Amino acid sequence: MLYGIIISLITIICILLIIVVLLQPGQKEGLSGGLAAGMAGGAAMGARRTADLLSKTTTILAILFLSLSVLANFAIDRGETAGSAIQQTGMENVDPSEFSAPSQSPAAVPQQDDFEIED
Repeated sequence: MLYGIIISLITIICILLIIVVLLQPGQKEGLSGGLAAGMAGGAAMGARRTADLLSKTTTILAILFLSLSVLANFAIDRGETAGSAIQQTGMENVDPSEFSAPSQSPAAVPQQDDFEIED
């Protein structure tokens, strides 16, 4: 439930972030210059103030996006599992008595004889 709400918020923030980034001016005054000139005869908000507002909005939306992404990781419902899927499937066909007896195989490293040095 909580995970679905967080994912919905992340989706809305992504859409807003795309719109805000596309509104920012490029090399030669993008949409924000034309948008600012159209509002109240261009006197209320100049292209520079619009760019500052869009820049701050981008920063805030990016911080929200990253924070919610980390929070979504902790909100995932993992259920009650004893281990990973590999651990669960790997141990169901194993007889526990196989591990209780000591190994009867010879040592992997050959034993070395002690050599005496004569003078």
